[in-house]
Amino acid sequence: MNNKVKPVLIVIFMMICILSNNANAQKSNTIEFHTSAQCGMCKERIEGAMNYERGIQFVELNMDNMFLTVKYKTKVHTEASVKKIVAQLGYSAGDIKANEKAMNELPKCCQPGAHL
Repeated sequence: MNNKVKPVLIVIFMMICILSNNANAQKSNTIEFHTSAQCGMCKERIEGAMNYERGIQFVELNMDNMFLTVKYKTKVHTEASVKKIVAQLGYSAGDIKANEKAMNELPKCCQPGAHL
């Protein structure tokens, strides 16, 4: 009987480990949206600030098209909350307008129209 019980217990233990691991795994989502960023300093400011945000796993601003790619934990953020963080930095984020006060405090090279 002992020989028959051992394999069953091992299988049960493995199933418990697998199920508990899946239950604890945090889901993440990746989004991409256009920003009003204009230069390398904008890239540094956005990526630098976003990397310190809890729940943000990856941030990259594409300098060719000014699209920001963000991977975030869905238990911590939503798409709207991620965009709001960018807007609070002074940059538009997709359909969310930049915080005007923060935008006016950006370096001149980062303000809208500076590179026209």
